Amino acid sequence: MSDRSDRLSVFKTYKLYVGGKFPRSESGRVYEVTTRTSAADAAGKGNWLANAPQASRKDARDAVVAARKAFAGWSGATAYNRGQVLYRVAEMLEGRREQFVREVADAEGLSKSKAAAVVDATVDRWVWYAGWTDKIAQVTGGANPVAGPFFNLSSPEPTGVVAVLAP
Repeated sequence: MSDRSDRLSVFKTYKLYVGGKFPRSESGRVYEVTTRTSAADAAGKGNWLANAPQASRKDARDAVVAARKAFAGWSGATAYNRGQVLYRVAEMLEGRREQFVREVADAEGLSKSKAAAVVDATVDRWVWYAGWTDKIAQVTGGANPVAGPFFNLSSPEPTGVVAVLAP
């Protein structure tokens, strides 16, 4: 074995996350994630960091179908259990904080301190939503006054699937 320190970097090829699996995009197409640059001669093209999948409409449909399949289990879980799942995501993000700081700094062209602030805000947001799962019913639900000998109660419930497209 050689003791050479001029090894090539091994870059990541990301995949989609659909139905608990990590498939490649249906089309097989990817786009390059590069470092952000403002140099005019670089034409906005920085150093290559990774490949990210370019999802197709079929990939989006597959994701919605998988989410609808999982909806019964997710909405049937107690609010406390849903909060535990979200909090576990925050714990996993926190465990990989340094990696995310490096990747955000490289991809967005931010300083390490600004990238750390972005990552910290992301983790904090997951914790915030995890905390709200078992409190939202008390804040938004309740007894509504009505005329007559009736009760009118409001209680928020999960009702469907939401698709989010990130830039």
